Amino acid sequence: MIEGSTPSARLLALLSLLQARRDWPGRTLADRLGVSDRTVRRDVNRLRALGYPVHATKGPDGGYRLDPGAQMPPLLFDDEQAVALTVALQSSATGVEGVDEAAVRALSAVRQVLPTALRARVDALHVTAVGGRPATVDVERLVAVGAAVRAREVLRFDYQGAAGDTSASTAADAAAGPAAARRGAPSRTTS
Repeated sequence: MIEGSTPSARLLALLSLLQARRDWPGRTLADRLGVSDRTVRRDVNRLRALGYPVHATKGPDGGYRLDPGAQMPPLLFDDEQAVALTVALQSSATGVEGVDEAAVRALSAVRQVLPTALRARVDALHVTAVGGRPATVDVERLVAVGAAVRAREVLRFDYQGAAGDTSASTAADAAAGPAAARRGAPSRTTS
């Protein structure tokens, strides 16, 4: 519910809801936004005036759907989606002509409009795709490690072979045991 919201904030909330799922009953949108059905109809008309292709179905079971348009409308992302998008764009090396360059341009465009605090979070991340299946990484840990690297802090972490493999890859690993404590420092080069 959007209590005491301005019409602009309500429009953004409505657009976000319409982007989140395909079909919305009008009554459900009104309830979620804390407004009347009539206000939802007026807000949908405002979105249409801004160029958003919102399809309406009339009747007691009527509702709204954001259809694909001729142009890509501005999108709304929450913080976690913005971090996921930047990580995906950073690791999008495809080898397909034009796609890698477009990903870099898209990353630059997304970064430019991020709030300052969120921009600092994603700037602390630098992800490089490596062959094979990507590992699952907790995003908060990735952000924390990225921030530490950006601040040029020394990291301490426990190392264990892939998938719990206890075989050591170096003599130092063998001496330290199956789960060895490690220290890592960021490179002194700038990117």
